[in-house]
Amino acid sequence: MKTLIVITSGKGGVGKTTTAINLGAAINHFGQNVLVIDANLTTPNIGIHLNSPEVPISLNHVLRGKADVFEAVYEHKSGLKIIPASISMKELKKIKSKNIKKYLADFKEIADIVIIDSAAGLGDEAKDIIEIADELIVVTNPEMPAITDALKAIKMGLEKKKPIKGIIITKVRKNKFELQPETVKEMLESPILGMIPDDICVQQALNEKDAVVHTHPSSNAARAYKEIAANLLDIKYDSKKDRDKLLKRFLQRLKWKK
Repeated sequence: MKTLIVITSGKGGVGKTTTAINLGAAINHFGQNVLVIDANLTTPNIGIHLNSPEVPISLNHVLRGKADVFEAVYEHKSGLKIIPASISMKELKKIKSKNIKKYLADFKEIADIVIIDSAAGLGDEAKDIIEIADELIVVTNPEMPAITDALKAIKMGLEKKKPIKGIIITKVRKNKFELQPETVKEMLESPILGMIPDDICVQQALNEKDAVVHTHPSSNAARAYKEIAANLLDIKYDSKKDRDKLLKRFLQRLKWKK
């Protein structure tokens, strides 16, 4: 069954775009046909993350009726498909985010699983994208301000009768100052799909302009995203067997420090 998943959050800076990209990459890793769309039209970053900051045809052109959806699709060497948005302020002024609902059938024709990176927060742009979701995944950090805003995003989704697939907690350090998973689950009244560690490899991947699932496939963060993807797809994945050897991790850290 074809599915459109919107990745949302109550606030910016929690790792929503990183999650949209890497969850898409992880699902694609398991052989699924995946399309990731940058519908964060105000502050689009997917193109920047994947070394395509500006493209000839973007989602903006589609929403303005200046191009066909299929013309705006770009394929990563991994096979992951993306539709970037324009970083131009001029382009932003010419479009309406609510027009995206006209293209749902086209998105699902391109891929079996469509992942949409929405705008952060609770503004009209975020609401327009949540409106088209089959399911919502909410991204947050294990700290009270982020959790409070995530709860608002969940409530907004429920008001629009959108199923909450679950929560992904990012930038997890496992220190005494963080909210524990049980507490987060109780506060948000939603299942936790996975926890992404605060891994230096995520920053390295951003520097290399690619998904951490591609650049550091055996890193802690990449394996965490692959665990979530495997659970969503209901397939087996042994994260321990996919782990880097101790010496390799040490050499990677040494290289980064230099």
